[in-house]
Amino acid sequence: MSIQWFPGHMAKTRRLLLEQLKWVDVVLELADARIPVSSRNPMLNNLLGNKARLLLLNKADLADSNWTSKWLKHLKELSPVYAVSATTGVGVKQIVPELERMVLAKQAKQAEKGIRPQMIKVMIVGIPNIGKSSLINQLTGGAQAKVGNKPGVTRGNQWVRIHERVELLDTPGMLWPKFDDVEVGKKLAALGAIKDDVFDIEELSNWIIDWLNLHSPNSLSRYKIEESEVTLESLGRKRGCLIHGGRVDTLKAAQIFLRDLRMGQLGPITMDHLDK
Repeated sequence: MSIQWFPGHMAKTRRLLLEQLKWVDVVLELADARIPVSSRNPMLNNLLGNKARLLLLNKADLADSNWTSKWLKHLKELSPVYAVSATTGVGVKQIVPELERMVLAKQAKQAEKGIRPQMIKVMIVGIPNIGKSSLINQLTGGAQAKVGNKPGVTRGNQWVRIHERVELLDTPGMLWPKFDDVEVGKKLAALGAIKDDVFDIEELSNWIIDWLNLHSPNSLSRYKIEESEVTLESLGRKRGCLIHGGRVDTLKAAQIFLRDLRMGQLGPITMDHLDK
């Protein structure tokens, strides 16, 4: 099964991002700690150029902490990176101090020219359903105050003041036109970045279950299924997804399974693994 999804509004988002990039000092990129590579838009490398970037592995509360530690060590070689949870607030307090550190050199040069310190302008980017709104709520305490008369406001996006010296420009979630790696599309769909109605839920669930049986069998133990290997059929029978004749409603079972996975009911899971 190959999953592809790039609706027209995402192409528009890409164009707007390029237009608005000139107004920001730092780009705040959100990725999913459970798939810290698969959830990063490869187009950003070309779109952002040399723009300073702070990477946040969001939903760290749902990821395997051992793998998160390995990924942080690996990814920090390229840019500052932190593990956070926009749901619980863990790690969020590190963001503003890091943003301030990242613009110190630029502000020092401005000071030499007699320019007073300016507001730090930040753009937040990421795939759909990555938690941008939840993070903004954490940073603002739930009070999302629009800042008028700024580039971006008239384009449908908004500037939000998240600190006395930091303004943030929110952007819509954006994927990329083609997933060259079939597994990337499956992982994105599994964790809710792609609409459920564009792929076969049962086929995807079977793939995820096979993946978990191989890489993380303890994640499926919560279902307390006696068979040596969990299947969508056995899971549906255990959860009472039965229809006429005692047959298993595998569609309903798949829907329940995906909901459990996305909500963290299977325990901490990381689906991107380092080779080394």
